[in-house]
Amino acid sequence: MTIFDPMMWLIAFRSLFQHRIRTSLLGGAIAVVTALLVALAGIYVGMKETLLVSATTLMSGHVNVAGFYKSTASSSSPVVTQYKQLMEIVRRDVKDLDYVVQRGRGWAKLISDSGSMQVGIGGIDIANEPGFLKVVNLKSGSLDDLKRPDGLLLFEEQAKKLDVKVGDRLTFSAPTYKGTNNTIDVTVVAIAGNIGMLSSWNTFMNDQGLRKLYQLNDETTGALQIYLKDLSKLRPVQEGLRKSFAEAGFELLDNDPRPFWMKFDGVNRESWTGQKLDITNWEDETAFVQWFVTILTVAATTLIFVLTVIIGVGIMNVMWISIRERTREIGTLRAVGMQRRSVLAMFVTEGFLLGLMGTGLGVLIGGALTAALNAAAIQLPKGAQLVLMSEKLIVTPTPGWIVFAIGFITGAITLISIIPSFRAARLKPVTAMSHVG
Repeated sequence: MTIFDPMMWLIAFRSLFQHRIRTSLLGGAIAVVTALLVALAGIYVGMKETLLVSATTLMSGHVNVAGFYKSTASSSSPVVTQYKQLMEIVRRDVKDLDYVVQRGRGWAKLISDSGSMQVGIGGIDIANEPGFLKVVNLKSGSLDDLKRPDGLLLFEEQAKKLDVKVGDRLTFSAPTYKGTNNTIDVTVVAIAGNIGMLSSWNTFMNDQGLRKLYQLNDETTGALQIYLKDLSKLRPVQEGLRKSFAEAGFELLDNDPRPFWMKFDGVNRESWTGQKLDITNWEDETAFVQWFVTILTVAATTLIFVLTVIIGVGIMNVMWISIRERTREIGTLRAVGMQRRSVLAMFVTEGFLLGLMGTGLGVLIGGALTAALNAAAIQLPKGAQLVLMSEKLIVTPTPGWIVFAIGFITGAITLISIIPSFRAARLKPVTAMSHVG
């Protein structure tokens, strides 16, 4: 008989049932490890997706069309002129487009009656921001009020530092791109929950208000943020847009995978004037998020490896004990004509069935555990919120990870069972039948 023979599967199943106490203990251990793996994978995926969605919604699109305008060779402004024409090209040429938004960019001093702070400003048109509405957790006020030219959104941490609430008036003070200072009064219309480090320095205001602060016309913005339906198309889209803009007569900067604020010195040293576009992606603009994602990936991989080693060693020991206890049984099977390869196949099949049943149960337990964690809405510590950009623990189990858990653990158990199974297959019938203990 071979491992593909139905009778072999029946024998293996009956053998596991006959030794059901040992099978239950070992299967339970496998189930626990699988459940932990599914839950940890869900936590990892949830953290990763939260990081990426928060960063790409608040700071960067999947692909960004930004750039610099130089009125003189030694001074540059991080703005894009003729952005409406560029948006038309994006909508025409990006086949996998989900949506595209324009965002103003600024850095200014925000002043209240009781304090002040330097903040980054994102100028948004809230009516065309579907992703923004999903990410921001509103605590008070209304996001619709960001349609007001003087509307401003703060995060809780900022509102606390400035000692303001919805309805309070503040003042922005900033140097314009023409070299003069300007101020504008704004009204707090919404306060949102903190989103990690992003809420430490970012604020959002009506895009027309931002243009008024920096004295920009309606054809100028900070960047176009492009969101794709399929992130695997990111690189082709980025390269395709460079070609499309060049064909339309726009000048482009050389590809530089760094955030825009790190490029000022290099751009100011160059002798050109006018507009040059800069095409980047979310990995370029949010490098610190990639760093956190890499740490999470390494930690998750290490933990999975450790869990696999632990269960592997346990299974190896139990299989050796099982073979020792069943030495006389093996001798009897060999005496009645079962070939060595059939003995090997029987134990390997037992290992496979044990792994499959244990992981199947573990997936059910892991699914219940992840549902319970999400339902509990566990509040993260302040330090974790800062890094993970979320107030609560989000667990996102995925079919891919579930299939991986079943396949990986079952495969590992099956492979591990080969070594003691080979030992069992080599036993001589006379020696095995005379074994005591």
